[in-house]
Amino acid sequence: MRKTVTGILAGISFTLACGTSAFAQELTIFWAEWDPANYLQELVNEYEAETGVKVTVETTPWSDFQTKAFTEFNAKGSAYDMVVGDSQWIGAASEGGHYVDLTEFFNKHNLQEVMAPATVKYYAEYPSNSGKYWSVPAEGDAVGWSYRKDWFEDPKEMEAFKAKYGYDLDVPKDWKQLRDIAEFFHRPDEKRYGIAIYTDNSYDALVMGVENAIFSFGGELGDYATYKVDGIINSEQNVKAVEAYKELYGFTPPGWAKSFFIENNQAITENLAAMSMNYFAFFPALINEASNPNAKGTGFFANPPGPNGDQYAALGGQGISVVSYSENIDESMKFLEWFIKDETQKKWAELGGYTAHAKTLESKEFREATPYNEAFYQTMFKVKDFWATPEYAELLIAMNQRLYPYITGDQGTAKEALDALAADWNATFKKYGRGQ
Repeated sequence: MRKTVTGILAGISFTLACGTSAFAQELTIFWAEWDPANYLQELVNEYEAETGVKVTVETTPWSDFQTKAFTEFNAKGSAYDMVVGDSQWIGAASEGGHYVDLTEFFNKHNLQEVMAPATVKYYAEYPSNSGKYWSVPAEGDAVGWSYRKDWFEDPKEMEAFKAKYGYDLDVPKDWKQLRDIAEFFHRPDEKRYGIAIYTDNSYDALVMGVENAIFSFGGELGDYATYKVDGIINSEQNVKAVEAYKELYGFTPPGWAKSFFIENNQAITENLAAMSMNYFAFFPALINEASNPNAKGTGFFANPPGPNGDQYAALGGQGISVVSYSENIDESMKFLEWFIKDETQKKWAELGGYTAHAKTLESKEFREATPYNEAFYQTMFKVKDFWATPEYAELLIAMNQRLYPYITGDQGTAKEALDALAADWNATFKKYGRGQ
């Protein structure tokens, strides 16, 4: 009898030692408070219906999101089983031991090909080119453009544009045409302006905006594997790109020196600008007549190529990671297996989530579902991102401090700003022993 009881107790002890996740009936996913989080809750309700495991998407305002997440991480708390974290978090979260290593999961399910490759590179892999993965691409996003299609198709405007520039007025085929169209529609006397771009330097708006120029002019921010920045961030291509971005600023509405996604959508809804830069995540409001009286006259396009044909856009969006302190890691991994299924990703897209699933993105059904999905599809295979190292915030602050006075205040030159930025970044990487 004693032997039997001892064996039973040993079995119970072994089961508990393997983790209580085998018995988990509830999971918590932490994300920022916005519409995609609501869509995710709708999606995971289906997981509960299929498995009996309740999944709650807990949200907090964007302003508190990073602070709240990392406070919990640093305390090694188990409040969250998974987090849909920003791509820039991946360095700090992986080096800090906060995320579960998903490399084996990635390789088992061939996610390097199942998901759009560029999203894997920037949402999931760290360090760069290491083949180690920490997140599953979840909410794809990038910068695209909306435009006043009705203005572009006005016969008088078309005639005047062709007479001045020698080619037809249409969606810009490159950054030169983007600049020409912005200049053409810039009519301050009529309170009509050429373009709306990101300029706010409080966090990442200005930098994300400038990245669209840098990447499409053939430039890079640096070598993410070696941390080399000299001759890269201050390259000739980048100087020209920053100069081009500054020129676009000259065609924005007045008072546009602290503008981000809200103002840029208003540029379209309030008849201010012919074209407006914004994340695709904010385009649904522009096809809704309740929020955009110009919805029927609004169109969308992907970030155009630069002077040598390079075409990229700044990445937004997030990947979903398993928190290493979760008491339900096994069940979280089961959830991820469900999340990456073709049928789940198709449903995610139908609900309004911006999937990074290559097969879904490429489908005719997805590409024709909304007026902006075709541009989104084109973009998600051509995205690049900012540094994802743990000290990314310091790098971001330095870039804002160097570029903002030049772009919005006409102080100095692009070359001077980028040379100073290279020195700043070198000092930061030296401080943290990067690339030494």
